[in-house]
Amino acid sequence: MRIFENEITIEARPILEEFLGSFEYRASGMSFTSLYMWREINKFSWRIIGDYLCIAAVNNLEPEMDLPFLFPPLTRTGFYEPAGLAESVCGACKAFEEKGQPFSMMLVPFHMTEPLAAAFPGRLRFEADRPNFDYVYNTQDLIDLKGRDYHSKKNHLNYFLNNYDYEYVALGSDMADEAMDFIKRFNERKNLANAHERELLLMEERAMRDVFRNIETVGYLTGAIRIDGAIEALSIGGRLGKKTVTVHVEKANTEFRGLYQAINNEFCRHAAKDVKRINREEDMGLPGLRKAKLSYKPSMLVEKYTVAFLEPSCSRVFR
Repeated sequence: MRIFENEITIEARPILEEFLGSFEYRASGMSFTSLYMWREINKFSWRIIGDYLCIAAVNNLEPEMDLPFLFPPLTRTGFYEPAGLAESVCGACKAFEEKGQPFSMMLVPFHMTEPLAAAFPGRLRFEADRPNFDYVYNTQDLIDLKGRDYHSKKNHLNYFLNNYDYEYVALGSDMADEAMDFIKRFNERKNLANAHERELLLMEERAMRDVFRNIETVGYLTGAIRIDGAIEALSIGGRLGKKTVTVHVEKANTEFRGLYQAINNEFCRHAAKDVKRINREEDMGLPGLRKAKLSYKPSMLVEKYTVAFLEPSCSRVFR
């Protein structure tokens, strides 16, 4: 179910990026490249309400949940004004009620909790959402891999560099079929037994096919490593504000030792060399993924919150 009437399309990119680019949101999902990539999986929809752009989504990572939520409203001016923000949230809340859905906001970065609290003093409950905290790294750290903290990563990378002949290339839409062949080979190794996980994997494949066909049109930052002529690793990212690149997708064939370290390093060197920070998104509460992201020694975590009204009904809150 989509809450609002507008969907994420390439044609809507200019108006969406006007709002997305006016403020340093810092949260990985708040970029056009991310919204476009996952638009079908998360059923994104949007509406401009008052002075702010409201984006709704569906949380479908857990089977049989499919609960809609609102992203923090986006500002066009770079500032948040309490009365106007309250008006926009009120309008969004009523749209949820008209669809018979409970209202909440998710993926709200910590620095945006203050404007919301000012708009609704004493009326909101904020709950930290640790599985959705973003991991942010200094770009130069991921390029240099200096010091004891990165000793193991450097060893794996050096093994790869010393034992494999490879070619690093930027992915273009003319390589869409080649990239999809890699994605299918990568996914076939997973052999998932859970039906919900298999469904999500197929949805991801469809998303990737569309992404590869629209790399330049959407503005993705990309990189791939070929070994013996075949793609064996790839990375896809996008701009997040003025100082950060987000890595949306990173996949590598684990049969090649050090390949994950290599695609990460090469992508940072080529696609992200002009920004200070790399956002490698959240760990979704998966222990293995959390361990992997922590092993690269993030410089900070972008804390995100779930926000709900203390009153159960919008009509009560806004009467």
